[in-house]
Amino acid sequence: MNTEVFAARHIGITERDLPHMLETIGVESVEQLIYETIPDDIKLKKPLDLPQGISEHEFLNHLHALAKKNKVFKSYIGLGYHESLTPSVIKRNILENPGWYTAYTPYQAEIAQGRLEALLNFQTMVADLTGMEIANASLLDESTAAAEAMSMLFELRSRQQKKDGAVKFFVSEEILPQTLSLLETRAIPLGIELVIGDHEAFDFSSDFYAALLQYPGKHGQVNDYASFVEKAKANDIKVAVAADILSLVMLTPPGEWGVDAVVGTTQRFGIPLGYGGPHAAFFATKEAYKRNIPGRIIGITKDTDGNPALRMALQTREQHIKRDKATSNICTAQVLLAVMAGMYAVFHGPEGLKYIANSVHQKARAFDKVLKHLGLNQLNSGFFDTLKVKIDNVDKLRKIAEHVEINLNYIDHNHVSISFNEAISNDDMLKLIKVFSSYKEATPNGNESSKDFHAQIDNTSSEKSIPQSLRRQAPFMQHEVFNSYHSETELMRYIKKLERKDLALNHSMISLGSCTMKLNAASEMLPLSWPEWGNIHPFAPIDQAQGYQEVLKSLEEQLNVITGFAATSLQPNSGAQGEYAGLMVIRAYHESRGEGHRNICLIPSSAHGTNPASAVMAGMQVVVTKTDEKGNIDMEDLEEKANKYADNLAALMVTYPSTHGVFESSIRQITKLIHDNGGQVYMDGANMNAQVGLTNPATIGADVCHLNLHKTFAIPHGGGGPGVGPICVAEQLKPFLPTNPVIKTGGKKAITAISAAPWGSSLVCLISYGYIKMLGSEGLTKATEAAILNANYIKDRLKGKFDVLYTGERGRAAHEMIIDCRPFKANGIEVTDIAKRLIDYGFHAPTVSFPVAGTMMIEPTESESLAELNRFCDAMLSIRAEIDEVSANETDNVLKNAPHTLAMLTSDSWNHPYSREKAAFPLPYVAENKFWPSIRRTDEAFGDRNLMCTCAPIEDYVEA
Repeated sequence: MNTEVFAARHIGITERDLPHMLETIGVESVEQLIYETIPDDIKLKKPLDLPQGISEHEFLNHLHALAKKNKVFKSYIGLGYHESLTPSVIKRNILENPGWYTAYTPYQAEIAQGRLEALLNFQTMVADLTGMEIANASLLDESTAAAEAMSMLFELRSRQQKKDGAVKFFVSEEILPQTLSLLETRAIPLGIELVIGDHEAFDFSSDFYAALLQYPGKHGQVNDYASFVEKAKANDIKVAVAADILSLVMLTPPGEWGVDAVVGTTQRFGIPLGYGGPHAAFFATKEAYKRNIPGRIIGITKDTDGNPALRMALQTREQHIKRDKATSNICTAQVLLAVMAGMYAVFHGPEGLKYIANSVHQKARAFDKVLKHLGLNQLNSGFFDTLKVKIDNVDKLRKIAEHVEINLNYIDHNHVSISFNEAISNDDMLKLIKVFSSYKEATPNGNESSKDFHAQIDNTSSEKSIPQSLRRQAPFMQHEVFNSYHSETELMRYIKKLERKDLALNHSMISLGSCTMKLNAASEMLPLSWPEWGNIHPFAPIDQAQGYQEVLKSLEEQLNVITGFAATSLQPNSGAQGEYAGLMVIRAYHESRGEGHRNICLIPSSAHGTNPASAVMAGMQVVVTKTDEKGNIDMEDLEEKANKYADNLAALMVTYPSTHGVFESSIRQITKLIHDNGGQVYMDGANMNAQVGLTNPATIGADVCHLNLHKTFAIPHGGGGPGVGPICVAEQLKPFLPTNPVIKTGGKKAITAISAAPWGSSLVCLISYGYIKMLGSEGLTKATEAAILNANYIKDRLKGKFDVLYTGERGRAAHEMIIDCRPFKANGIEVTDIAKRLIDYGFHAPTVSFPVAGTMMIEPTESESLAELNRFCDAMLSIRAEIDEVSANETDNVLKNAPHTLAMLTSDSWNHPYSREKAAFPLPYVAENKFWPSIRRTDEAFGDRNLMCTCAPIEDYVEA
C-alpha cells in the first residue's frame, strides 16, 4: 500500500474487497457497473483536466506556504466583522472535534440531544440579549437574516395593507453596505420597494409596511429608536433592527421598544473572521410570529416516558410542505458556529460578557480622548465600540497605518472609522495612537508604555459614551447553564456530556440519501485553526489576502473543470442560496436580452422542497411537471408544458441523477427541449457525488448548477451547517455572477449580493480545495465510482427483503437508492419505526419519507469500508426479520418501542414480550461499540402544541 496516496485513506473500499462486492452486484468489473449505470451519451470522453493528487503531508506544507502570503494586519474595519478570541477549550473540543463537526442535522432527535441542548442555549442567549420572545437556531449571516426579516414582515402585512398595495420597505442609511446590497437582490423579485433614508426624517406613510434600523449604525453612532418604533407602531409599520450582539450587553435591547424582529451575527462571540465566514447569524422575533420565522427553532417536548426532550419544532424544513407557497428557502443553518457562540456565552456567563463588552467600550472611550487631545473631530455623539473621525487626508493616514500593519475603515476622502474589539491589547492601542499622532505630526500623550496606557483606560472606567436612556437595565442569561461552567475543566466536561448524547460519523456510517455524509479528512480540517486563515477581515485589501485569493481562484477553476462550465461564484453560503443565486443569474440573463417577461419555472414533482421556494423568491411562477412510474421526468408532460409556456419559459430546475437515485437516459433530450423553447436549465447539485469525473452538468446540457461543498466536496455538515453552495455557470451567464458592494466580485453585469461576504464562507473553502487537491483527477473519479459501487452493493445485499423503488434501465442505482417501507404497514410498522430501531443497532437512519412518503433513501458514500456496509446491511436484514415477527395488533414490540435507553433496560420493571438483550444488543457487533440514546421517542405533537424554545425551567413546562 502506497501510504502517500490520499485516495487510499479517503476511499473505504480496497482492492481485496472488490471481487466479493462485484460478485454480489453481478458484474465483472467496476467499469461494467458504471457502463450499466450512466447513459453512454453523457459519459466524459477524457479524464478531468486536473493535476495528479498530492499527499496529505504535501498538502499541509502547501497550505503553510500559502498561509504566509496572507498578511494578518490588526483590523479596526468593523462593518459587522470583528476579531474575537475563541476560547481554547471550545476550539479543541468543538471546532476540532469530529464528534461535533461530523454530525448531521438533528432530524432524529433521540440521537441529537447534545446538539439540541447547545442550540437551545444559543436561542436563549439571543432571546435574552435582544429582549425578544423567541429566537431561531441560527441563520447564514447578518445580511441574509435582515433579508429574511424583510420577507417575513412582507408576508405579515395586514389585509388592508395588502389591499392598498403597501410595498415600501424603509431602510436606514445607517445600514451595513453588504446588507443593503442583499436587500436589493431580494426585494426586486418580490415587488418590494426599498426606500433608503434618514430615520429622523421618515414620514411613516401608509405606503410602508416595515422598516429596518441598524443598532449601532454602520459607523458606530448609537441612536435611540424608541420614538421611531412608537410612531411606526401607531401607523401599522413593523420594525426590524439589525443589532450588534456584544453591544446589547450594554445597550437597551430593541425588544424593549416593541420591535418585531432583531437580527445580527454572533461572529464576535468567539468565531474566527475567516475572511467572511462561516458565522452564525441570529433571528429573534415575537412569539406571535413563531409560524412565520425562517429557519429552525429548537423546542422542548417530552419522550414516551414523559421525560423532558428536545427536538426541532414547528416550521422545520417548512418549504417541503409549503413548496411554492413557502416564504423562505432556508434549509440549513450554521449549527457548528451557533454551538460555538452559545458555548462562548456559557463559558463567560453574563458577568464575563459584561467584562468583555465594558473592556471594548472603554478602549473606544479612551481612544476618543486621544483623538480629542490630537485635535481630531470624532463625530459620534454616542457610541459603543466604533468611532467616526473627520480627517483631511485619507491617503496619508492609510499609508501610515498600513506601514505598521493596521487596517482602518476609510469611509470617503474625509472620514474614517475605527472599530474596537476584545482582541485588541494595550500594545495594539499604543500602536494605534502612534499612527494618529504621526498623521497629526504630534507626539503621543504621556509615556509610551503599555502600563501607562492601561492606567488611562482604567481612568475612563466611570465614563460611558452611551446615552442614559440607552444603558441596559434588564438582566440576561440568568439560567443555570450560563452560570455554572466558567472553569475550563467544567466546560470541557459539559461539552463532553453533550457530545456523548449525539451520534456522529466518528461512531458509524450515516447513510442519508441526498446528504452525502462522507469522510471529512483531518488534513482538510487542520488549517481552519491556523491564525493566518482565521484572522483575515473580509474587507481587508486584496493584497493582504493573497493566500486566500490563490486558494479561492484555484477552487473556482477546479470546480469549472469538474462541472464543465466557464465560471464559478463561491459567494452563496448554503445550497438553497446557491439555488436562488442560479435562478437570479438566469433572470438577469433574460432581462439583458429584453426577455424579462420570462418567468415560468418548470419543476418536477419529485424535486427538493427548496427548488420551488427558491423559484418563487426569484420572482418566478412555478409549474410542476409529472414523474412517471419509474421515477423519471414524464417527457410527454414536460414537452406539453414547455411548449405551452414557450413564450414565457425562464428555466427548468432538474436534479441529476434524479431525486429518485437514477441517471435518466433522456436528460439531453430534456435540456434540448428547454433550450428550444427559450429557457435555461438549472441543475441542482445535490447528487453531484455520482457525477464527478464520469459526467458533468455541462455535458448533460445544463446552464448553471449549484454545488453542495458540504456534501460532494467534504466540508462537514457540522450538525446542520456550515454549508457552502457555489454556482457554476455556462459562458452566457458568466457576466451576471454576484458582486459585493465593498470588495468587487462577479461578472461585468453582476447582480447584487447573495451573501454578506465577497466570497461567502471562505474559511471552509480550504476543505474542498484540499479534498480536490489531494484526490486529484484520478482520485476524484475513483471516489465517484466507489460511491456508485457501494450503493449498488447495499441494494443487492438487501434484495428480496426490501424493494428498491426506482432503478435505471439496467437495474442499477446511482449513488443512492430508495427502499419501499410501505408494505410493512400490514404488520403495523411505519418507516419511522425502522428509523428508530436503527438507533438500537448504532446507526443514524437514512433519509426518511423523502422524496416519497413511507420510504428510506440510502446513500453510503465512497468513504465507507466494506465492513461498515456489511454492518449496516446486517442491521437492516435483522430489522426485516423483526418486522416479520410482529403483527398490526401487537403494538408492544421491539420496533414500536425503539429506541431503547439505558434507563429503560436497567429498570426494575420489564413487561415487554421480548428480552432486554434483544432490545439492546440485537446483533453481536452492537455490544462492541454500543451507542445509548439518552431519551426515548419524542412526542412531536405535544411540542408543537406547547412550544417552548428557551432555557426556562423544564419541570414547569412538562407539568403544563
